[in-house]
Amino acid sequence: MSHEAFEAARADGVIDTFLAMPAPRAEQAKKYDHIRAIANDAETQSMEMPAQYMFKDVPHYDELDDSVVEVLRLMDKHNIMMMVPGLQEGPGKRACVEHPDRFRGMTNVDPNQGMDAVRALERAVRDEGAIAAHTWGAGLNPQVPNDDKKMYPIYAKCVELDIPICVNGGIVGPRMPSWPQKVERFDEVCYDFPDLTIVIMHGAEPWTELAVKLMLKWPGLHYMTSAFAPKHYPKAIINYANTRGADKIMYCGYFPAGLSLERQFTDMPNVPFKDEVWPKFLRENAMRVFKLPPAGA
Repeated sequence: MSHEAFEAARADGVIDTFLAMPAPRAEQAKKYDHIRAIANDAETQSMEMPAQYMFKDVPHYDELDDSVVEVLRLMDKHNIMMMVPGLQEGPGKRACVEHPDRFRGMTNVDPNQGMDAVRALERAVRDEGAIAAHTWGAGLNPQVPNDDKKMYPIYAKCVELDIPICVNGGIVGPRMPSWPQKVERFDEVCYDFPDLTIVIMHGAEPWTELAVKLMLKWPGLHYMTSAFAPKHYPKAIINYANTRGADKIMYCGYFPAGLSLERQFTDMPNVPFKDEVWPKFLRENAMRVFKLPPAGA
């Protein structure tokens, strides 16, 4: 376990599996209005980012001429070869069109929309080049648990389209009920859809040991480190990556929602991954799971 192994793996390029495009402070805050509409407490209404109490240094931009240019600058600085933005954001979609060698898009799916959501998912993959689906059921109104029957047509379409779906697991950061994200819910979904590839987002805490058990059990279940600074990666996840789970754990930076890329890559060399885990964690697992092309392709 060495800093040299991290730097060597980083030198070959990093893939960041989830990106929200930055915006000036007031505009960025508006992106979370739908969460404020669900929350009941007064403090959430005043927080710039609804889970801000969990993060020390949420990135801010008082002015920003072009978010795509800014993200490319940061990618070059930290040797990130590719990022995966949401296609629902204008800058994210533009980044994918203008720089397909650096950005591939993920499309958000709302299971409350029924078959309209399924059709929208198919269009996003066919017409916009989406490489993955994303659903945050706890953040919807009404909330939708990960094993709800509303999710099943979406899961089936992901199998048909041969794309992964990224789904939150664990206690929700914003102050809303967490029951839709209980990690045990993945068990039945993986049973019913053995060909489905799922990537657990946002930590799975406090059920990370259960998440590891389920990843051992189900070949299609994976984990990304979204919403976590490297110093806070769960020990169960680090141990799993260092043993039987080297092919299941992948890096995600969570910029600009709660963490700067500077923070990520300053902390990261201290994560006690085995030397051989770093290339898989930083790049190779994401390339396989999201079916990404080689750099420059």
